[in-house]
Amino acid sequence: MDPEESLIVLSGCGTSGRIAFLLVTSFNEMVKAPKQKQICSYIIAGGDRAMLTSQEAPEDDPALGARMLDKICAGKKHVLFVGISCGMSAPFVAGQLDFCLKHLDVFTPVLLGFNPVHMARSEPMQDCSFHFKDVAERMIAEQRHKKAFVLNPVLGAEAISGSSRMKGGSATKIILESILLAGHEAAFRGKRVTPECISAWITASEMVYETTYSHSDELAALIHQAGESLQMKAHVYYIGWQTLGIIGLTDASECVPTFGADFDDIRGFINNGFREMKNKEGDLSFLGPEFVIGHKDFVDTILPSLSQNDVMLFLFTVNDDLHEVTALADQVRRRTSNLHAIAHDLEKFTIPVIVMVSHLQRWELSTKWCLNAISTGAHVLKGKVYMNYMIDLRVTNSKLYRRAINILQRFTGCSKGECERALLRAIYSTDDLSEDMTSADVWKHTDVVVPTALVMIQCGCTLAEARHHLDCHPVIRDAVSACFSSSKTKNFIKPLDSVEAEP
Repeated sequence: MDPEESLIVLSGCGTSGRIAFLLVTSFNEMVKAPKQKQICSYIIAGGDRAMLTSQEAPEDDPALGARMLDKICAGKKHVLFVGISCGMSAPFVAGQLDFCLKHLDVFTPVLLGFNPVHMARSEPMQDCSFHFKDVAERMIAEQRHKKAFVLNPVLGAEAISGSSRMKGGSATKIILESILLAGHEAAFRGKRVTPECISAWITASEMVYETTYSHSDELAALIHQAGESLQMKAHVYYIGWQTLGIIGLTDASECVPTFGADFDDIRGFINNGFREMKNKEGDLSFLGPEFVIGHKDFVDTILPSLSQNDVMLFLFTVNDDLHEVTALADQVRRRTSNLHAIAHDLEKFTIPVIVMVSHLQRWELSTKWCLNAISTGAHVLKGKVYMNYMIDLRVTNSKLYRRAINILQRFTGCSKGECERALLRAIYSTDDLSEDMTSADVWKHTDVVVPTALVMIQCGCTLAEARHHLDCHPVIRDAVSACFSSSKTKNFIKPLDSVEAEP
């Protein structure tokens, strides 16, 4: 590909967009070594601020996705576009794929997701005449002519229902990384890449899996300590270097929308801040405390108030400046002994470490798995998960609106209509819904905590009574359990297979 005329674009929403950014960052660093012009770019719904905070409303806008793709590809003659949507559901990505299908003379679109095409979302999208399933079926039709491609291995359910940041995010990284590495070998090293080579790269992840989870005892101890910290309203801090720092930032930022966490419950910091991130929009620290991410920022704003209840986790490799790592670790040790590390290709260090041995991309994958386990396990221990469901999720877009209704159906056995009305009562803070409220488009309903609606349904109570019940139980899981164990409730859980599956 001629970099002047060609471009590879990876795009997604939320976790998928963050994985796209990580892959592009790593790949561009790789091709920079032989002084090749960078030909990879990323798009994330909501822009660069979505890498650190939840910006889920743009996910519902297919026209916005198409405009952003059109802008980034202006003047290019050949574009390989990869749209990532784990559940085959994101309108933002559907709009981009639709744009590609209308311009196949320039674009070769690829859809990556983890549902069968027949399970792609078929609900209407904002100001749009088509839905995601329609786009996916058109992609399949063009695949017969090798003008478009659909990659959709089915991975099975996530450990925490709907949390695609775990299995879906990891599979996205493994698959696209293998494709990019194959392209790099063919283009810059003149090697013939066979299907067997690509398969070997993918299956090499099994070694990473085995190495990572051979440290299950150490991971379990870290999960326990992180959970205790959150229960005590203390904090977990990731201090990372280079791309491991990006993974730490990503994992921390995803806890807010996933578990209804505060942004400072788990926070990530990276050496050199946004200079190390190399994101398109540059330094975003002016946007607020969520965007203050440098090690110097940590030393200036967090370290002075660090306590023994806080958990510190360093993320680094043998390629990082170990003198810098040691110096910062010494500063932290003066404030707390609760200091740990995930390190790679390092035999000895002065703080407790989980040692992983691999190469850069595998280091990243191993670190991602460790942090996903730690942050998820910690929030489970804090009570933010109920029967493997993210019960404290906040409804901020149409996908989460439908997920909330499914959760309410799952735990109450009530009809979809009853559950939706309870959700709308919580959204609009009223027990008396107007016709405008009940007839508004889905994407206009935002910003509600699901447990409020669940308690209203199960206890048959008013909005004020539900909120009082939740106020009396700071641990969400305890609040829901108390609700179900109450003699005033139906005490009935509908079988999972009787609720429509969510893509």
